[in-house]
Amino acid sequence: MSTREGSLEAPTRHPLDWKNPDFYNEDKLTHELERIYDICHGCRRCVSLCTAFPTLFDLIDESSTMEVDGVAKADYWKVVDECYLCDLCYMTKCPYVPPHPWNLDFPHTMLRAKAIKYKKGETSFRDKLLSSTDAMGKLASIPVVVQAVNASLKNKPIRKLVDSVLHIHPDRKLPEYDSAKFRATAKPRGDFAVKAGEKTPGKVAIYATCYVNYNEPGIGHDLLKLLAHNEIPAVLVEKEACCGMPKLELGDLDAVARLKETNIPYLAKLAHEGYAILTAVPSCTLMYKQELPLMFPDDADVQAVKEAMWDPFEYLMARNVDGLLKTDFSSPLGKVAYHVPCHQRVQNIGNKTRDALQLAGAKVTMVERCSGHDGTWGVKSEFYDKSMKIGKPVFRQMAEPQPDYVSSDCAIAARHILQGMGEAATAQKQHPITLLRIAYGLE
Repeated sequence: MSTREGSLEAPTRHPLDWKNPDFYNEDKLTHELERIYDICHGCRRCVSLCTAFPTLFDLIDESSTMEVDGVAKADYWKVVDECYLCDLCYMTKCPYVPPHPWNLDFPHTMLRAKAIKYKKGETSFRDKLLSSTDAMGKLASIPVVVQAVNASLKNKPIRKLVDSVLHIHPDRKLPEYDSAKFRATAKPRGDFAVKAGEKTPGKVAIYATCYVNYNEPGIGHDLLKLLAHNEIPAVLVEKEACCGMPKLELGDLDAVARLKETNIPYLAKLAHEGYAILTAVPSCTLMYKQELPLMFPDDADVQAVKEAMWDPFEYLMARNVDGLLKTDFSSPLGKVAYHVPCHQRVQNIGNKTRDALQLAGAKVTMVERCSGHDGTWGVKSEFYDKSMKIGKPVFRQMAEPQPDYVSSDCAIAARHILQGMGEAATAQKQHPITLLRIAYGLE
């Protein structure tokens, strides 16, 4: 093994070899986990990122040898269960990622372990249910059902019952559902002339995402208002399903492939027609920019979608560079405490949301640290307390400036942060897209 310490080269990512039978060989996985855990033990730079690394280091330090060889192989899975695939260790901390010869990819090794666990039938019904965001949204947003569902989210006896059956923590504030789904009510305007810039396509397609479609359709409507105000023609993706990120985090890679077969033909058609494809949920954007291209490296349509996919603020700030973004902001936003989500950070696009809010005149306090919610992880009873502990520094930093608004591109992270700030918090929770709509003075 090479002894070269660290790397100054930009990280690269190998395709995910998930169709190779060896990918699901548990003995080979165990050998790789032992190799990686030993490297991490000798480094420990990632101890502050999440609970996976402290769990690993505690197992080692409490073992008879105080080395990885003293840890029971069965306990390796305790580390896997603590990883929620935020990707920050790979993108911001680890000095041994490719092209370093040690070739360490902690998140994708955890993903491999989760995939093996899923194949073995060891995934709970609760976890399968929580990852079925599209199916749950369709059911919960039915007009007759939605009122009962939303009422149950705030009913303590019902929440305790749900906790006893499904182990979803009763204190976790959950997003409500909306019967006026975004895709059913959206009215994109396509009547503007296409004005392409040097850096940006001049027309946009909106991939709604499960969350915007079923939980907060207002985010999608506000995005359409921003595009219309800037005279950018927009359409909705003709048909869409879940992006597959929840199933990826579960380890159900076959389900990810099925969702890809549903989504990619419609998205690729738009990509080939020159549309910029925007999604308002960073995890969904990352799925199309990174995870699907790594799962299907030889699929030309997947790669085309990757190139066409934009974070909304990445696109808007590129329009600004092109001289095609209006800056006629008329309503002051005051102080905004803004949280950068993990899955946006690892896209390596820079702090475009902060830049846009500052362009709109906001006084922005930016916090770049994991909030601790992390998709469905912080909802689960066994991880709720840990999610609140991880989030404590974020809650404090977001509250310090006494902001008028608390905001994050990840809407569930913003809800989690506001909950962590406590009842004394007076700030409003608003998505950055909504804040920009407010700044423009749009209704």
